[in-house]
Order: sequence, then C-alpha cells, then structure tokens
Amino acid sequence: MKVSLNWLKEFVDIDMPPDKLGDALTMAGLEVEDIERKGQKLNEFVVGKILDIKPHSNSDRLSVCEVDAGAKTLSVVCGANNMKIGDFSPLALPGTKLADGTKIRESRIRGVASQGVLLAEDEMGLTNDHTGIMILKNDLRPGRPFSDVMDLEDWIFDINLTPNRVDCSSIVGVAREIGALTKKKIRMPEINITWGDRPINDLASITVLDSTGCPRYSAGLVENVNIAQSPFWMRYRLHSCGIRPISNVVDITNYILLELGQPLHAFDYHILSGKKIVVKRAEKGQSFTTLDNQIRELDDSTLMICDGEQAVAIAGIMGGLNSEITEKTRSVLIESAYFNPTMIRRSSKKISLSTEASYRFERGIDIEGVDTALKRSLMLISQIAGGEIANGIIDLYPEPWKPPKILLDVNKANTILGIYTRPKEVSDHLSYLDMDVKITEKEKLEIIPPSYRVDIARDADIIEEIARSIGYDKIPATVPHISSRADIISGSALKNRIKDCLVSMGFNEIITYSFISPKSADILGAEENSDLRSFVKLLNPLSQDQSVMRTSLLPGLFSTARLNSIRGHNDLRIFEWGKVYIKGEDELPDEKLVLAALITGMENPKNWCQAAREMDFFDIKGVAENILEAIGIHNSEFQKTDLKPAYDNNEYARISSSGTVTGIIGKASKKVLEGYEINQNAYVLELDIDALSPLSKWEKTFKPLNKFPAVKRDISIIIDQSVESAYIVNLAKQKGRNLVESVDIFDVYQGKGIDSREKALAIRISYRSDKRTLTDKEVNRVHDEIIKEIRRKTGGRLREG
Repeated sequence: MKVSLNWLKEFVDIDMPPDKLGDALTMAGLEVEDIERKGQKLNEFVVGKILDIKPHSNSDRLSVCEVDAGAKTLSVVCGANNMKIGDFSPLALPGTKLADGTKIRESRIRGVASQGVLLAEDEMGLTNDHTGIMILKNDLRPGRPFSDVMDLEDWIFDINLTPNRVDCSSIVGVAREIGALTKKKIRMPEINITWGDRPINDLASITVLDSTGCPRYSAGLVENVNIAQSPFWMRYRLHSCGIRPISNVVDITNYILLELGQPLHAFDYHILSGKKIVVKRAEKGQSFTTLDNQIRELDDSTLMICDGEQAVAIAGIMGGLNSEITEKTRSVLIESAYFNPTMIRRSSKKISLSTEASYRFERGIDIEGVDTALKRSLMLISQIAGGEIANGIIDLYPEPWKPPKILLDVNKANTILGIYTRPKEVSDHLSYLDMDVKITEKEKLEIIPPSYRVDIARDADIIEEIARSIGYDKIPATVPHISSRADIISGSALKNRIKDCLVSMGFNEIITYSFISPKSADILGAEENSDLRSFVKLLNPLSQDQSVMRTSLLPGLFSTARLNSIRGHNDLRIFEWGKVYIKGEDELPDEKLVLAALITGMENPKNWCQAAREMDFFDIKGVAENILEAIGIHNSEFQKTDLKPAYDNNEYARISSSGTVTGIIGKASKKVLEGYEINQNAYVLELDIDALSPLSKWEKTFKPLNKFPAVKRDISIIIDQSVESAYIVNLAKQKGRNLVESVDIFDVYQGKGIDSREKALAIRISYRSDKRTLTDKEVNRVHDEIIKEIRRKTGGRLREG
C-alpha cells in the first residue's frame, strides 16, 4: 500500500524526517519496504506563457506556439489543442529530462524549429493524463521554476501490511498509528453536508435479503451532477498512491477508499430499474459482465447487488458494466456497505478476481465507519461534480456492532513480554490507540477496542499492542530459563539420528506404498489372529495388490529386494521409516511408527587381501546395536523368545531395552524368501519407534581414562548348546562386580572331541580397579568365583588341554 506523507500531515502533526518515520512504522509492525521521493525534479521545468498560436504549415494536427520563457521568447511545436493565447503552462527547455528519461533537444518537427516542449501532466510524472498540456493559473511570471508555482514535493511510503491490520489500509489508519507512536491526536476529515429538499426515501429503496452476507448497507443520492475530469490535486494524490484517475465521481469513491479504508461504489441512478437496490445471492450458473468487460460464471454462494430486474454488481468485488458511470450520467447512487469477509474471500477466489475493495472487505472493514465514509463522499461529490444531495441516507443496520470487553492481567503481559510496566503505563499506551481502558483491580484492566480494530479479540492481541506501543526495539533480549540436563530425543531429531546412523553404515532409504496385497500375510506366515492380518481395507483400491493398508514394512523391503535381484543387484542394505496400520475396535486404525531394515548378499567381495564373506545374523545384530547406541540406549538384551512369523527359528532374537520389547532381528524364513522369489539369505530388523522414543537420550557421559593397568584372564568352558553366550557374559559381570571391566567371547568351538549337544566357549575377562593396581591374589580370587558361578548355573566344565 502506498501512502503520501503530505496527505498524512492533514490528519496528524509529523515532525520527524521521512526515513525516521519509516523506521518507527516498521518497528511498530507496519513494514515500510520503500520510500520514494516524488516531485523533487520539478525545478528543472519553468513557467511558459503562450503569446501566440499559429497552425503548423505541414501538419493539420500540430500548431506552433510562441512562448515567453522569461529570458527569451521561444518557438515550440505542440500537438495539444486545449490551450489558448494567454495560458500558462509548464515548459521543458533544451537539456532537461522528462519523467520517462527523455532528454529535450532543439529540433525541427515537419520542417519547423521547436525550442522546447509544453508539458502534459504525465510527462512530468504527476498523473497519467496526456489529453493535453497542463494549464496553470493566470498572472504567473514566465521563466519562474515550476516547483515554485506548485509545491508538489512529497514522500511516498510503500507499506507491507500484515493480513490482520486492515485498519491501516488507509491514510487515516496510518495516521492513527503515527499519532499513537508520537503521542499526538489525529484530525478526522471534514464532513459538512448541505442537504437537498427531496427525501432519499422518496427516490430510492434498499432491500437486503441476505443479512448474513450484508450486515450493513447504506446509500446516498446526488442529483444533477456533471461528470468530468477530477481536479488536479485529487488526481495527483490518487496517482501517487497507485490508483488510476478516471472521472470525478469514480475518483471520489477511490479517494475515500484510500483516505478512510471504506470501499464505495457509484451506480448510474437512472439506469437502475425500479430505482431500487436488492442485496441477494446469485443463482447457480448465473453469468455477469463486470466493469473490466469480463464475463464471470457465478454460483449461489456469491452475493450480488441487483436492481429491480438484474444484477448490477458483485458485492464487495466489482461493479457491473451495465451500471457504470459515464459522461451521460446525471444522478449517482453511492453504496457504502459492510459485507461478510468470509463470503467475499471465497467469491473472490472462485471467480479469480481480486480488487482494492475485495482486499479490504475480505479482511474486515470498520462496520461503524460505513455511514461516515458515505457522507464524506456525498460532500465531495457535491463540491467537485456539483449537484444536489438528496435529503438523508438509507442505512439498513439491523444488528448494531457490540464491542468486546477484554480483561487483561498486567502481570501476565509483563511475563510474556519480559518487561515491567505498571497498569497506568499500559492504560496510557492503549488509550493512544483509541481504546477505552478501565482499571478494575490492582493489576487488571478492562479494555474495549475501537470498531476499526477487527483484529483485537483477546488478551494476547492486547499484549501485542502493548509491545508495539513500547517499540519492539525497546524490549530487551533475555535468555529463557531452561534446564541444562539432556532430555528425551523426540520427533524429527530421533528420526534424523537413526537415519544418519544407517546411512553411515552403507544403507539406502526406500519409500514404498502404504497399500499392499492381503496375500502378504500368507507369505509372512501370519496366524489367523495375528496383527499382520488386521487389515484396514480401502473402499476404492487401485488393484487387488494395493487393496489394504500395510500392517508391516517387511513386504515393501522384500519386494524391493526382489526387484533389485532381478536387475542384478544382489548386495543390498536398505531401510524404510514409516507407519503401519492395525485395525482395532475403534473406527480409526492404530497407527504405529516403525523402522525396518534388510541386508542380503556379500559383506565384502573376494580380493587379494581377504576372502569373500556373506552377510549373516551377527551383521544385522551389529546394525541394531549401533542404532541403539546412537540414540542413547545401552545394555539392550537380545533374547531368543516368542518366535515371530517370517523369521527362521534358529536365527532370531527379540530386543529388550529397560524391560520393554523394542524390536526384532533375524534371518528371513525359507517360506518368505520363496514367496518373494529371493534366491539368497536375507536378514531383517524391525524397531518399534514408539517404544524406543521415551527410552532414548541425548545425554552423553564422559568417563576419564583409567591410569591403573588391566589384568586379563581367559576361561575355556564347555556348556550345553542351549545356553546363550550373553547369559555367560552377564554372570561374569554380576559376580565380578566393579572389578570386571569387560567380558569378551573370542572363540566358539563345536566338533571333534566335544559332544554334538555341547559347545566350547573361550572367554577373556579384563579386570581393573579405578583406585589402585590389582594384585594377582585379588584377581585370582574373583576369577575363581566367576568360574564356580558359571559352572553352578550352567552345569559346564572347564576344557582341558
């Protein structure tokens, strides 16, 4: 929105320079994007007096003017025809530049010398008018700088308004803000009407059939007007603010739009059938031709302004071509109304038409200012276009606006803003914003905002106004009080950490459809009552293979592995992060966030320095351990319990963390591999992200390096095959208490010399104290206790030789 500084000064006293004013408005929430200086080069032009006008000898449309330029008399060829002998006009002498950058030179036009240019308004950048040269008032001194004759220097502020500040989409609105910032009162535009004798109710009638869409509609009438060009001062202001001048009556409606923020519309009164206005909805499929000569297709949600027979305007958006103001218009009916913002916004988008009026209506204008803007327009029309104002106005306003009462706790405001202000200070700030403030208790205020502040409805809005009044730049920066302890990882942070960990291990992420085939449960070997069969069925599936929501991520991984195998890519590390959907008793399914990963093929190929090795169960176990360590979950257990469908019963484990089952790892069963036509072993991992999330930690602890030496002892023990290695490790750690630093299994043997139902484990235990150097006697005692405990709990025996 463009705002003229000179126009602002009519309503509020402004002492600060333009750049300081721009900074102040920006810090108050009205972002000034640009400040343009206007009219500063007008001193390059001079006043010329036309002494004589002669026809051009070689052109019927040109004339040769003898012009007094002060110091000398010049011959100027001119194409305009609106001047006469004795007129004064701006003159560009050779060497000066016009607004578009054209440099004036002495030249010959059709064989006649021309020593300058008599200027039109657009050539000086004043308006868009090029119908003739600009005629100045009489009794001026020729040769005098044009800037001395007309003081047109101005500053134009280009303000970017936020959607909620429609109250500032006018000159008066911005003046209010400046008044609040500088603690100065504003002056409202003059309204002084001389009413005519004929009552408006005898001349026109208004009917509103949709009071929801149009809560208030006002109208006034001016008869016997003369449609002509607007005076220069009005055209100059409109042009400076980005509005194209058209004619006096239309320009006045646009002038009020910019001045007060109230959109108006002027109808040719004598074209209105039945001399009436009816506000109602359009009919579905109705067509309407707007002022821009475009045919608009409407529906029954669009509000229309109609006369006795037909539609004449789209309410709040644009008028119709069938009732526009023309040179033949002699009486005008002026509309000033409040339309439902939601309805205007929807209609504007549906017909793809946005205007200055719809911009304001769809954000909510001042419903209490409707009649004020109407009366101001009637006064200006009678002054500029002549005519007689019909006595009174029609104002349909069935449910007058009731102001909201907002209670504010000053202590709450201070806490939110991080400052300290007393209730009296807050009251003063808000009073300058035209709010009615009453101190009800010691630290509490009752506030009634003005009708034009449609954005204020609760205490949070008031607190924002306090911050704006004080100045955002004056509110000190403070550091929030937060706990320094590491908290639970959640949301995207957990997701990113796990993904980064997998990528660092050579994995690629895949994204598959959430729709799968119900046959996937059969391939995975799911039992009848298994969650894998609790499908959510699609009402309109694309195909049978995508007819249900997935209950597992495994079908997507196996299908991707099969497709890669077909294309010769047999060595894979892939994972997917996504939701599975389990149908429950409720209407909506139970959604679970899951991570699944798959490895298959060779860990490393055969080369000169190493043998080829196929990926196995311990590779997928290592992947799981790395993920858990990355998110701060330590000492998880891998237990071979509760076999799940789709897994091989010999290479399978559930993952438990802090007593909670958080995942599964294992080798895919032969049935699954055959079902997905995969011809090599595949190992998969499933993690329950919802279960892992509350257990994960950002916290990292530092443990200083131990300065005392470690003592290592080995054990070779024969135990039953059913005894898990992790059980042996845990026994050693528990029995050794704080002296056992680590327990590692460095060899497993099965074969000659050992019963086929047994296995031999080689265990290395590292002993170390953080307080002293351990003696052999201390180590031997603890080591013997560990061996006894293992033998007692497992029935094992030491291996000889």
